[in-house]
Amino acid sequence: MPFLGSFNAALAVFLLCSAPALAQDFGISEIRGGIFAHSVDEPGTVLGVLNAERVQNLNVELLFDTPGLTEWVTLGELRPHIGATLNMGGFESMVYAGASWTVPIFDSPVFVEVAFGGALHSGNNVGPTPMPARSLGCTLLFHEAASLGIQLSPNAAIMATVEHASNANLCIDNRGLTNMGIRLGWKF
Repeated sequence: MPFLGSFNAALAVFLLCSAPALAQDFGISEIRGGIFAHSVDEPGTVLGVLNAERVQNLNVELLFDTPGLTEWVTLGELRPHIGATLNMGGFESMVYAGASWTVPIFDSPVFVEVAFGGALHSGNNVGPTPMPARSLGCTLLFHEAASLGIQLSPNAAIMATVEHASNANLCIDNRGLTNMGIRLGWKF
């Protein structure tokens, strides 16, 4: 497991350092990164955020510029995304992909965002699992997220995000996983 943690950290640094080149070559419109509290819906916590031991997830996400997709919405911007939430405490990590819909609040720098897609996770699928680990039922899950953010400049934004992954009762176990945290975004 130490190798996996080092590999994940090296991958995150590589993505952050090479972001401008990747953006030009692959149509990336924004890169985001931040920290999340893991399994904030766990019993005995107030949304998990009051327990500093739960802040053990790193999140990175890439959003892609697709003008044809945005033409389908009359308000805001619709963009495909790929991302990963990596747990550094030995619990569930996931990679995900889907679409994000970003909507400005009136004529202000404040925005809301919802996202929907699918995720693959590294946790258990069935059987008893010690808390705060989860039996998620299936390897492939639905992934939803919501953010409230502020555009600090034309390029920089900060957002509070909550993400949830579950199988919608399509498999035997369906405990689901909810993470919450803060992310910074940089538009190209």
